[in-house]
Amino acid sequence: TTELFEKCSRVMISLNKLPQPVIAKVGGLAVGAGCQLVGSCDLAIASSDAQFGVPGINLGLFCSTPAVALSRTIQRKQAMHLLLTGEMITAEKAQAYGLLNTVVPPNVLESETIKLAEKIASKSSFGIQLGKEMFYEQLKYASLEDAYHFATERVACNRQHQDAKRGIDDFVNKVKR
Repeated sequence: TTELFEKCSRVMISLNKLPQPVIAKVGGLAVGAGCQLVGSCDLAIASSDAQFGVPGINLGLFCSTPAVALSRTIQRKQAMHLLLTGEMITAEKAQAYGLLNTVVPPNVLESETIKLAEKIASKSSFGIQLGKEMFYEQLKYASLEDAYHFATERVACNRQHQDAKRGIDDFVNKVKR
């Protein structure tokens, strides 16, 4: 019985390990593992008519694997409220909780998601990859000092890359690309 949940967990973990940012686009219900998926993505956009929840508890099943993503994405009391009540929340409330970056009208969900993806894709792929990896890795450090030490090493590495050198030179010389 654990096989399905282990596969699902591996998928969620793999999202953080991808070098590219992963954007969730939600145009309807994100329930149980769907809500877990949104919490596991790097960014999330939803239409104003989307709804979110982990209603397993309504059937006597605590949503344990979605709890992992939710507890690492939204505040503890909000996550526990969703997990213990099984209530559905609106896109606006999900954004207020920190589960979503943006809520848009349904008719522009696709175009706004593409616009965000294109904006990110226009940046240095090296910088994006290094930054995503650094972001998730520094969260593993227990002390603030260790996290800053790790981040300092990563920014020094990033500074040596040709994309950063060109970008800094362009900034100093007021060149727009």
